[in-house]
Amino acid sequence: MLERHTTDLAGRHPRTEIAYGITSLDAASTGPARVAVLARGHWEIESLHWVRDVTFDEDRSQVRTGHGPQVMASLRNLAVSRLRQAGQRNTARGVRWAGRDPTRAFALLGA
Repeated sequence: MLERHTTDLAGRHPRTEIAYGITSLDAASTGPARVAVLARGHWEIESLHWVRDVTFDEDRSQVRTGHGPQVMASLRNLAVSRLRQAGQRNTARGVRWAGRDPTRAFALLGA
């Protein structure tokens, strides 16, 4: 069980969110801190998938045969990673920024 206390953006309306999870980890050797680390790691991956789905509209991609889908997913992951390393926290804004000047995209790749 993970418990989090939050409020709205104005700092009002306090509420408590509780998330329950099921795991195959042994309770004797795994504590709450380890489970929390694993849960956060899962949501980091989900964040990347959300960016790929929303920013790159990956679900509507027409690349469907051979190694094409895997290659395109890898290129999207590379783009997100390089933009984040360059300090771009908003991927859509970063893609627009890089797209306005092709030398920026090459600079992100170290070329």
